[in-house]
Amino acid sequence: MNIKVYFYNMIFVFIELSHCLAYAAVYTLPKNNDRLIGKNIEIFTPKNNRHSLEFFSEKFQVGISNMLEANPDVDVYLPDSEKKLIIPHQLILPNTPHLGIIINSAEMRLFYYPKNSNTVVILPIAIGTIKNATPYYWITSIKHKKKNPVWVPTKNMRDEYIRGGEILPTMFPAGSNNPMGLYALYLGRNYAIHGTNSNFGIGLRVTRGCIRLRPQDIEFLFKAVPVGTRVQFINEPIKSTVESNGMQYLEIHNPLSYEKEKNHLNTSVIAHLRKKLQTILINGSNIDYKVVNEALKTRSGIPINITRKTY
Repeated sequence: MNIKVYFYNMIFVFIELSHCLAYAAVYTLPKNNDRLIGKNIEIFTPKNNRHSLEFFSEKFQVGISNMLEANPDVDVYLPDSEKKLIIPHQLILPNTPHLGIIINSAEMRLFYYPKNSNTVVILPIAIGTIKNATPYYWITSIKHKKKNPVWVPTKNMRDEYIRGGEILPTMFPAGSNNPMGLYALYLGRNYAIHGTNSNFGIGLRVTRGCIRLRPQDIEFLFKAVPVGTRVQFINEPIKSTVESNGMQYLEIHNPLSYEKEKNHLNTSVIAHLRKKLQTILINGSNIDYKVVNEALKTRSGIPINITRKTY
């Protein structure tokens, strides 16, 4: 069941959003090794809306890609007034150890499992471009942390900008104009989890391979995560779970390798995902494949109950 929130006026907006922010990023881990968590929220944009999709994404702690998957007909720059938006807060936890940080590039989310805690913190991220891809399968750790980092672009980066007609400074000093933001957690191999000096881009492929978070999220992570914490990178556009109550759920995101295919009915994307499904789905006799086929087409990034109904 979705939670409905109506944006009648700006005072109500901020009261309601502040309330949601207190709970949006932190989830209690389910019992019995279940992996389905959270509930989606339905909101309506204000009358005479003047806010971009990023405004609503930030207030509800989700990324642009997650919002676009759940709301494929929405205008990124200016959603229609009084338009219903689904905030995708329900999801399936990755099938990984509940340990340290898990980064799933395909869904552009970071999962942090605090030690000695029965919770998971989920934060939206930006990842590397196609040319400067974020690692897909890598296990590393937080090597060190730095408040107010200095960014020194490599010669290759500067040369690339020169070819594009721009001059990139040899060094960006610490401060509000630094593209790395105010906090950085370094992983080795020239990769880091860091902040940003931009209010747009979380949930998109815009970095040079690093993981980028919104300022408030990286500040939290910087303070909460100790040096030495395990970090695992995965690239899983499909997640599935069979819950202890017998229900089976499927969550499908657009695969990064097919991101240029904007048509949801593109046969190559569906064929690619269907092949992956063959190794993921279990208990086939209890699955409604009509629902599965529809999920392959829509790829909403929202968990769908694919359990065959019994009458």
